[in-house]
Amino acid sequence: MSIEKYIVFQLKGQAYAASIQQIISIELLQEVVALPQASDFIDGITTLRGEVVPIIDLKTRMGLSRSQKTDQTRILLSHVNNVQVGFVVDEANDVIDIDASTIEEAPTTIKGVNGDFLKGVAKFTDRLLLILDLEHVLNYEEVSKVKQVIEK
Repeated sequence: MSIEKYIVFQLKGQAYAASIQQIISIELLQEVVALPQASDFIDGITTLRGEVVPIIDLKTRMGLSRSQKTDQTRILLSHVNNVQVGFVVDEANDVIDIDASTIEEAPTTIKGVNGDFLKGVAKFTDRLLLILDLEHVLNYEEVSKVKQVIEK
């Protein structure tokens, strides 16, 4: 039995989770400076913990429509291929323990929509959680674009 801690967050009312090992911190939404000619899913840049960080709209990256930012909106600060990025989520509201044996492979129809970053599906109490692998949310080309954003 292998238990891992996961952060539970919301996107468009659906519960998702990511391994706490992939998350540096959960931050309040801060002012984000929009960048001209950036990819659709890049909201812009902000300063977090003294560093300029590109901000990724996780909903847009996953093919979901954008929604209004609220007081509940959070930034999940993470590393993707050695680049520090912030993922905007509707809420980040829980840390839970999930037994690895309860994570099932995601149906291929879901994987086709959300790409390689959907690690699986876990049943937790009365709900299903889609488990994301934040390390794979951006592909190599997208990480290169994000690096260009930081370097400008």
